[in-house]
Amino acid sequence: MCALLDIYIGVDGAQWLTSRRQKTDIAARIPLLAPAITIIKRYENSSQCVLDDQVLPVISNQKMNAYLKEIADVCGIKKVLTFHMARHTFATTITLSNGVPIETVSKLLGHKNLRTTQHYAKILDKKISEDMKVLKSKFK
Repeated sequence: MCALLDIYIGVDGAQWLTSRRQKTDIAARIPLLAPAITIIKRYENSSQCVLDDQVLPVISNQKMNAYLKEIADVCGIKKVLTFHMARHTFATTITLSNGVPIETVSKLLGHKNLRTTQHYAKILDKKISEDMKVLKSKFK
């Protein structure tokens, strides 16, 4: 998990977070979106976060998945939700389908090479269609 000191003002004047990926030990610098900043602010005075000098309370992957199951139950979602699924959704629905280049997504996910991201973050049909429309317009 990231320490409070790992949040800084980036080259663009916005808040960024720096972290090392647990699985790959690759350093990642991530610009924070407004919803993430809101969540971080909600926990900034939490006794556990202050005591541990952490941005968010540290919980295990297993506990995170248990919380996601509870959320799914409350919302009436039948699909099993997992932290891995959240990463996949971030890669596909939030970034790639909104035009974020796959190279950027690869860095955000902490992948060592682009090939991993290409497998992990499938290109959506909608994105392919939009890219082809741009290409077609160049042939007119």
